[in-house]
Amino acid sequence: MTEVLFYHLQGRTIEQVLPPLLEKSLARGWRVVVQAGSEERADTLDAHLWTYRDDSFLPHATWRVADAAQQPIVLTAEEGNPNAATVRFLLDNAALPADAEGYERMVLLFNGDDDDAVGMARNMWKQSKSRGFEVTYWQADAAGRWQKRE
Repeated sequence: MTEVLFYHLQGRTIEQVLPPLLEKSLARGWRVVVQAGSEERADTLDAHLWTYRDDSFLPHATWRVADAAQQPIVLTAEEGNPNAATVRFLLDNAALPADAEGYERMVLLFNGDDDDAVGMARNMWKQSKSRGFEVTYWQADAAGRWQKRE
């Protein structure tokens, strides 16, 4: 069954939150596709993932490269699963893909300070529940650690 995790960002940006979540995904041996809201956003994240920390290497590529199928992390601006990922991150109000059932885990990162993003997340929560997905809600505590909320 597909699990959908909702990460409520407040006071932190996707650029701060995404790299550690991707590192954890790779440590677990998962292949990941990250869907951004536009090609420009995917390109910006691509550049950021190469430079976000001096002591880290996060192997990834965009969907445009010829060997995208071999990459552990692929950044895209469209639906599709170019690297046969089992985990999909949804950013920038990206909708649940038509093939959502094909993933073990979907991770929605949304800006809790943006009313439109919160509304979209609520709608996705309802859609996910109605499709029979297991849903969980995560919010950072004062120390920045993610806590599952009820």
